[in-house]
Amino acid sequence: MSKMATGTFSREHVAMLAGRLQEPRRFIQVVAGPRQVGKTTLVQQALAAWGPRARLASADEPTLKDRSWVEAQWAAARLVARDAGTDGAVLALDEIHKIPGWSETVKRLWDEDAVAGVPLRVVLLGSTPLLLRQGLTESLAGRFEVLTVPHWALSEMRAAFGFTLDQYLHFGGYPGAAPLVADPARWARYVKDALIETTVARDVLLLTRVDKPALLRRLFELGCLCSGQILSYTKMLGQLQDAGNATTLAHYLDLLSAAGLLTGLQKYSGAAVRQRGSIPKLQVLNTALVGAQAGLSPEDARGQPDHWGRVVESAVGAHLANAAAAGEFELFYWRDRSREVDFVVKAGSRLVAIEVKSGRSRAALPGLAAFADAFRPARTLLVGGGGIAVEEFLVRPAAHWVAP
Repeated sequence: MSKMATGTFSREHVAMLAGRLQEPRRFIQVVAGPRQVGKTTLVQQALAAWGPRARLASADEPTLKDRSWVEAQWAAARLVARDAGTDGAVLALDEIHKIPGWSETVKRLWDEDAVAGVPLRVVLLGSTPLLLRQGLTESLAGRFEVLTVPHWALSEMRAAFGFTLDQYLHFGGYPGAAPLVADPARWARYVKDALIETTVARDVLLLTRVDKPALLRRLFELGCLCSGQILSYTKMLGQLQDAGNATTLAHYLDLLSAAGLLTGLQKYSGAAVRQRGSIPKLQVLNTALVGAQAGLSPEDARGQPDHWGRVVESAVGAHLANAAAAGEFELFYWRDRSREVDFVVKAGSRLVAIEVKSGRSRAALPGLAAFADAFRPARTLLVGGGGIAVEEFLVRPAAHWVAP
């Protein structure tokens, strides 16, 4: 049954949030993730059981919002909570990070309710995890827990829209764009205009300081073109034809990663200091970004082995990177001279090395054996090329491949 038709969302996420809200009032619930992955729908479904005792308001509406708006929404929800007695009520505030000084206001109101014994649960939603987390850690330490909503996986897009593996690899995991895949040109325009541009303009440029917005945009385009490649910041600057510096590029890559678009994986070395200063491996967080920027039809994309190989590797990387963004584990790559491992997963002291046989040409040789000799991982995996089928790898949760 289609999620688009029913308006349903991942039952696991809905059940998790609904269960937390049924517990005694302990923490503010924070639902964070990229744009267009269904956060608001998830919250609406989790609140359904609360009926009129739930209030959902959005700071994304065009009217001007400030701290007084938060206070007014909170006051209305307090009245409902008091009338409901011990059952209490729920207040959900969407796009909360767009309110200047929101975290200090939420802290004050939450603490007032704790003293007064008001049974009001609170849910905060935001599409810019970096800005949301800044407010949480600065003012609300110890008062919240986060539910991260990642990009949709193959299993979800298949259940909702009947996606095949090839469709998922090319069109990616944006549920809002899925009804447009029959017209690839229209789909690409939607992804670029309604998803990429909205995220860059509203979640990055408008809400954070970016001295060179054109450089940030070109970096994103380069990242989509070169997803799966290891590029030094010097080489990036050369391709971008900009007189910037590595620090600026690293900062912009962090912003794009926080917005759920593009990240830079660090090299695994066993030493945290060296990892943080390594040359990044560019990795999109949704292969729709590659498909939309490439300007190729699904047939043409499939017919270009090198491009399709990068898409396959990027899909495996995105599957792992989204789980890493949710805090399930850490994700790296590894390279030593002519040997390379596509992905290294670190969960506590447990290491898993993953090589993707995608069919693309590459400068480095596979390095699973060399990595195993150097670091003794708990498991080495080959995806594709006679190993684990790409489809099987993508339909299972990433944590499945890491678990003991």
